[in-house]
Amino acid sequence: METADLIVIGSGQGGIPLAADYAREGRNVVLFERDAVGGSCINYGCTPSKAFLAAAHGAGRARQAEKLGIHTHVEVDFPTVMERVRGIRDRFNQGARKRLDGAGVRVVCAEASFVGERTVKGGDVTVQAPLVVINTGTSSLIPDVPGLAGTPYLTNRNFFDLKTLPSRLLVLGAGYIGLELGQGLARLGSETHLIVRGDRVLGQEEPDVSDVLADALKQDGMHLHCGVNVEQVAHENETFTLTLSNGEQLQGDALLVVIGRKPNTDALNVAASGIELDDKGFVKIDDQFHTTCSGVYAIADAAKQPAFTHVSWEDYRRLKAILKGEQRTRDDRVLGYAVYTEPQVGRVGMTIEQAQKKGINARSVTLPMSQIARAIEWGHDFGFYRMVIDQDTNKILGATLVGYETAELVHVFLSLMEAGATWQLLEQSVHIHPTYGEALPSLARLLIDSP
Repeated sequence: METADLIVIGSGQGGIPLAADYAREGRNVVLFERDAVGGSCINYGCTPSKAFLAAAHGAGRARQAEKLGIHTHVEVDFPTVMERVRGIRDRFNQGARKRLDGAGVRVVCAEASFVGERTVKGGDVTVQAPLVVINTGTSSLIPDVPGLAGTPYLTNRNFFDLKTLPSRLLVLGAGYIGLELGQGLARLGSETHLIVRGDRVLGQEEPDVSDVLADALKQDGMHLHCGVNVEQVAHENETFTLTLSNGEQLQGDALLVVIGRKPNTDALNVAASGIELDDKGFVKIDDQFHTTCSGVYAIADAAKQPAFTHVSWEDYRRLKAILKGEQRTRDDRVLGYAVYTEPQVGRVGMTIEQAQKKGINARSVTLPMSQIARAIEWGHDFGFYRMVIDQDTNKILGATLVGYETAELVHVFLSLMEAGATWQLLEQSVHIHPTYGEALPSLARLLIDSP
């Protein structure tokens, strides 16, 4: 058995920088990775999906330019689109591996499991260390639907290996992954059906967010089937047939299953090191990422942190500071995120409902995109901007932005909230005309102009 100063299990966006930093400081670091280096973000998450959406939204915007008086014929070279996506993915993957190698991290390409207290085995390598960090991430949750197992369904894990465009796509799930990839293939030419178990898409957001996205998806020709479950899956002659709970049957050439995520902890054998999991299989941690075993920590989505790359990376910074004796906690920063549909959704902080449930004297104001000069001029009239404030302190509590490139714009609110700013600071700001950002002070001014 070998010894090390640090063992990292999983090479996600939190594990890689932590391992590299420790190795550069002269520590003996061993990182176990059972799959591709870089985790989900680089290999089957953010990187390939956004490269894919660059092409899809390019095609969609070209078609929608008709309302500006621009008439185009869009011809999609799908194999070239996907070849580019895989090329970017592979380049990023190679960069992650070079970073580890350059720092002197020993990478063991094998599935890791605990065989004792702070002792990890992968392949023929067994290592013990005083410090172990679990960064194993999550993977697709597959429903127990009769007939599904054994069929060549897609998840975000193998979606980017597609070589030909499915003429008909069935999407099971209406969260952000289903909406992004479903709209993407629809804009590239697939007849796309979205099967929604609830009564609306993106059900974790406010209802009018769902309404705007539903209208946009329908404008792209997508078919939404809400309030139904899939009761049976059949696959014959390269065709999927789904039987829905309302008796309807849908057929498609590809089936994308994106109903949720599950933690990658099954193979870890955490009990061998006294580490506890919750009832969903996530690693139990306290506010400073400690597991129930001294010296073992867990970060990012394997520990039920919000499943975003920027959270994983901040978890790395949090944990590194904690290990140096600094006071940081698992949720000590303002959380923002985005959905890369078109229109985009940019979110930060609390909604009005969430604030009021906490007993805060909150108020919200909303500005429709149809009243924003830049949106009118460019023909981007889907969506709205919304801000939530605390009426007792005047501090900004949250924002929901639905519209063109709102994933960029939401950072204005992130910074203001991190600084503890009031809505008056935003109202007093002079933003450039005509921009989308110009509407943010206008949004704040609604707090003056309306009762």
